[in-house]
Amino acid sequence: MNILFKLIIIFLIPLLLNACGGNFFKRSDVKDNPVNVEDRVQRNIEEGRGIRFGGKGGKGGVFDFASSNELWRATVEILDFVPLTNASYSGGIIITDWFNSGTEENNNRNIKITVKFLSNEVRSDAVKVDVHERICKTQSNCSTRLVKSKISNEIKVAILKKAAFLQKTKTEEIVKKNKKKRPKKDD
Repeated sequence: MNILFKLIIIFLIPLLLNACGGNFFKRSDVKDNPVNVEDRVQRNIEEGRGIRFGGKGGKGGVFDFASSNELWRATVEILDFVPLTNASYSGGIIITDWFNSGTEENNNRNIKITVKFLSNEVRSDAVKVDVHERICKTQSNCSTRLVKSKISNEIKVAILKKAAFLQKTKTEEIVKKNKKKRPKKDD
């Protein structure tokens, strides 16, 4: 019975795989697929089956990267004293690792800071800062809670001040660069 079952499975599997779509093993020929890599890439792009980074032709899109966002840069600079666990620009979030405040009386108290970006503009409602506290009585007995204190507001204000300064500096550089490009008019 066991051998009969194995034989049925061996013959049934290829039959079922062939019935899955008929094109499981797609025939490929040189006349259908160009040998030259550049020709294959171009054909795939024309058919919408791929993308190409850099290279010849066409203008690219406009991308906003973290280096051009003042809020992001300010947050990274403000939180440079602690290691980051997660820094996702596309997700709009920065999470620090657990760190200790450094005082010996609170050696079992750790803090984690989470910064959420709600907008790219430098405004008071563009950033949300949460501070979590973890207190461990023993190695396996820890409790975590969201802290409602002045710390989160102070961090938010520091980020906004730094971002405003970075934005002002960037604007001044752009104005200075544009003044050099324009010739002075003589009266």
